[in-house]
Amino acid sequence: MALIQGQPAASGVLCEARGVCHDFRTPEGRSLRVLEGIDLEIRAGEVVALLGPSGCGKSTLLRILAGLVLPTAGEVRYRGQPLRGLNPGVAMVFQSFALYPWMTVQRNVEIVLEALRVPAEDVKRRVAETLRVVGLAGFEDAYPRELSGGMKQRAGMARALAVNPELLFMDEPFSAVDALTAESLRAEVIDIWSVEDRNPSSILLVSHDIPEVAWMSDRIVMLGARPGRVRTVIANDLPRPRDYRSPELLRLVEDLHDVITGHELPDVPEAAAREPAALEALPDAKPGEVVGLLEYLDARGGAEDLFRIAADTDRRFDHMIAVVKAAEMLDLVDTPKRRVMLASLGRRFLAADVPGRRRIWREQILGLRLFRETVELLRRAPGARIDRDTALETIVLRLPNEDYEQVFDGLVRWARFGDLLDYDEATGQLSLAG
Repeated sequence: MALIQGQPAASGVLCEARGVCHDFRTPEGRSLRVLEGIDLEIRAGEVVALLGPSGCGKSTLLRILAGLVLPTAGEVRYRGQPLRGLNPGVAMVFQSFALYPWMTVQRNVEIVLEALRVPAEDVKRRVAETLRVVGLAGFEDAYPRELSGGMKQRAGMARALAVNPELLFMDEPFSAVDALTAESLRAEVIDIWSVEDRNPSSILLVSHDIPEVAWMSDRIVMLGARPGRVRTVIANDLPRPRDYRSPELLRLVEDLHDVITGHELPDVPEAAAREPAALEALPDAKPGEVVGLLEYLDARGGAEDLFRIAADTDRRFDHMIAVVKAAEMLDLVDTPKRRVMLASLGRRFLAADVPGRRRIWREQILGLRLFRETVELLRRAPGARIDRDTALETIVLRLPNEDYEQVFDGLVRWARFGDLLDYDEATGQLSLAG
């Protein structure tokens, strides 16, 4: 994949999405919308980060811009022209390294150049140069199984950089390595990108790590979920080189936390929060995690900052938001701004014995329409039983934009914890408990 000759569009835009929408098809043939009306530009010489909750379509959008996935609606353009097939200016680095385990490091890089029909005399030179740039000189004959996580990701980066991409797309590239290795790799990526008159010109990064996004990016695109939409775009004009501990960067991290928290855990009047709503999508959180959150808050006087909770419990920030949302749905916590506070019911839950906790949990989930309607469906069913497919079909019909299997799994976990429903994995039968 050689550098495409010519100039970017007059606006400096290399790649853009115009009104991009995307639907997935469920096994039943129904449409599940994951992206809605996405407008996004990647300009020459910048690092753009996609940030948002799990399930908002960040990775799907990345693949659409790379030409790996055809959008259901809308258009992708590269250098001002409609994209047809793979984006010729893009190379990708994946979270899972995506190395061929039966090939050496050198062969993993050579194979992409050979696929592009790079002359044989140039392949060895480009491989050697790229491995030197990413710090893998001397490891040419090593196999992926012999490498640490950081070295595997360096090999993945070498494979992407060897094709001289104008745009480097990175899908949570540092989440599978330890913190120190991740920090080192980020710095190396920025060093490679910052060299003038060389590729990559621009980077598009998918990440859930807010300090990482603040340190690396020039623009931060915040996506909302169900379906994924651009909520806001934040310019990051902090001068480089950047310091993770500088007051300016720490302030940006705080601002990003506030924006995310405001979108995912909005403060609403109590009356509005109690109004009957459509069928609820359950956050991807286990009952044990909710109980752990309550116990954590209780040990700290009943309240703590959401970001501090995520850091103390070694949880991803977006996952901790899901746990807090679950607890808030059940009226066990309140969330003024970024604070998470034990509600009076949460304190009563913690003071109860095991049967008492299960009773409170059962009462609270029956306040959610998903559980009430499931119970009503079971009571009408022959033998008070339904099979998994019937339950899934109901969820798909009522929550067409959700991951129906995730909702079903959450339904079962939450209902079992409250002794409300039983589920037999062997037969796929859902029934009333007791």
